[in-house]
Amino acid sequence: MASLIARTVRRHLLLRAKISRDLTSLPPTLNRLFPTARLVHTSFAAFNRTIRDDDISLLEAKQDPDTFGTLSPSVPEPDRLDEGDLREENFLQNLPARSQKLSTKQYADLIKGHLKNRRVKEAIDVLEVRMKEDRVKPVNYLFNLVIGGCARVGYSKKAFQLYNKMKQHGLKVTGGTYTSLFNACANTPFVGDGLEKANRLREIMIEKGYEPNESNYNAMIKAYGRCADLKTAFALVDEMQAKQLNINTDTFNFLLQACISDAEFGFRHALLVWHKMYRMRAVPDVYSFNLLLRSVRDCGLGDLDATTQVIEQILTESQPKLPQKESTEPALIEESSSDAPKELQTTQQSDEIVPEGTPNLLSRRPHLGSLVSLGQVTEPQDRLLLLGGASNFLEEMLKLNIQPDIKTMTELLDVVPPTTVAEKQVLSTIRRLGIRCDIDFFNILIKKRSMRFDYEGAREVLTMIRTARLEPDIVTYGVLALGCRTQDEARALLKEMEEVGVRVNIQILGAMLRQGTAMKNFRYVTEILQIVKQERFKPNEKFLEHLDAFNRQCEKMDKKYDKNARRAGREEFKLEYNRYKLKLDHWMDHMGLKGLKLDDARGVVREHPWEQFKQSQADGFEDTKNPKLRHKRKKQHSIRKVQVDELGGGEQSGGRLE
Repeated sequence: MASLIARTVRRHLLLRAKISRDLTSLPPTLNRLFPTARLVHTSFAAFNRTIRDDDISLLEAKQDPDTFGTLSPSVPEPDRLDEGDLREENFLQNLPARSQKLSTKQYADLIKGHLKNRRVKEAIDVLEVRMKEDRVKPVNYLFNLVIGGCARVGYSKKAFQLYNKMKQHGLKVTGGTYTSLFNACANTPFVGDGLEKANRLREIMIEKGYEPNESNYNAMIKAYGRCADLKTAFALVDEMQAKQLNINTDTFNFLLQACISDAEFGFRHALLVWHKMYRMRAVPDVYSFNLLLRSVRDCGLGDLDATTQVIEQILTESQPKLPQKESTEPALIEESSSDAPKELQTTQQSDEIVPEGTPNLLSRRPHLGSLVSLGQVTEPQDRLLLLGGASNFLEEMLKLNIQPDIKTMTELLDVVPPTTVAEKQVLSTIRRLGIRCDIDFFNILIKKRSMRFDYEGAREVLTMIRTARLEPDIVTYGVLALGCRTQDEARALLKEMEEVGVRVNIQILGAMLRQGTAMKNFRYVTEILQIVKQERFKPNEKFLEHLDAFNRQCEKMDKKYDKNARRAGREEFKLEYNRYKLKLDHWMDHMGLKGLKLDDARGVVREHPWEQFKQSQADGFEDTKNPKLRHKRKKQHSIRKVQVDELGGGEQSGGRLE
């Protein structure tokens, strides 16, 4: 076809050249008589130049009888190709080398390595970008790996997107996929969205006729429990029992997590779950005891009448089957009664006497001991006494051959009475049991002392940390910042952090701001704002809340001084307050928050919890924030060299928790 077009073009060129020569040879007389001939000659000459320049025109090729064309006019091709066409051309031309493709195991190892270091975006890119470039079709095993990684960090949106892609690829959805998706619902930061997704996923399982296994049920109980749907969580346990599935300790641990999600009634629910575990012959493990301590710390009893009925139910169901005697039904004691008090009691044998002393609702045979007034059970240490106290709690663990770990002792430290004597007893028990401590335990000890304004005792813990051959981390300095009451103390702590190579963050500065506002020290607060500006930090919501509360308090004081002009300290307050307002306005303007109310400012500084998973993770400034080191186990050392008896806190020495 190309040769035919070339011959046709050559024939036309020769014909035009002959016509041009004939017109040129005409005499001038004929040129005057036939001016159109000269015009044709000129046009042919210009056309010949065009032909010589472009070789062939589109119009000539179209009118050529030997060339097939179309009835529609020719349309010039665009200068820029469509992006889709470019991608298609690139996809067809740039074929990957055979050596570039990896095996399924190698892709899985890449994904596992990223997930181990919490590089979620990189793990997702292996599945969605790398394998697409390598022209490798993913399998459901790789999808399950990435979905599981997203579930562990609460990235529920991406987990369900991958689940939909998995179905689009025609891959089989396994039981592990459903387990990971329910774990994503459990760990999501958005409780309402997690509950909605869990309900929808459960409907899909029913529509497809999928029969959940034990792992699926445990994941569902975990999801509904953490999303505060305790009714469904308990109903799922009943469903497992109806299907004769194994209800083990893990199932009850997930139920305890569900109880913790209810801050008002959680402790009461936890007691029911604990004794239900005993009745179903499930043996608690160390995680069960740790979760129970968490419910002691974070949850309350709720309505006292309902709690009374629950405790009566626990005491009645825990009694051995004995012939009933004529006796009044046990009841809880009323507060402030002048008559002989009633008490709830249980008997292990028919002739056993009523137990006295500290109540114990933890053991298989619970009792309330002597008098109990539920109206006074308001603090964590009060709820711990209902379980028999710290000593009885540890004894119950040893009866079941469960060795307390440092997590247990850390949780126990958080719920014992806020006194140095109680803390010394916990330390003595750790030494006696030979438990190795980590830095988290000492961080809780510093926080506990700082919250009761024992700042000297909080600083004393640093010596204990060095004696135990541990190193402070950034959390240690954060809880130490709670005790920085003056500018000098704050500067000293910041200098100490600089010397050890730990970079300050907005949380530490927020703790210092809290102290500065509590002391009503304008210069202290102004200096913290200046550090935030210099370090180019973005204030978080807590930081703005402290600042807003301080500003409202200052406005009230300013109005009081305006009403009473002769009040002492008025001039000094006015001078410092006006200077502070000028610097605050400049700081708010620099942060882009000027003129915004607290709720609007929160929206500006609030960071979406999933934003971190959309960007490649960079190495941190300190080792504890380095993703390569984050997954490693924290250092644990013995505290046998710590002289507990020599610690401050009164004349009483630390003894055993007995």
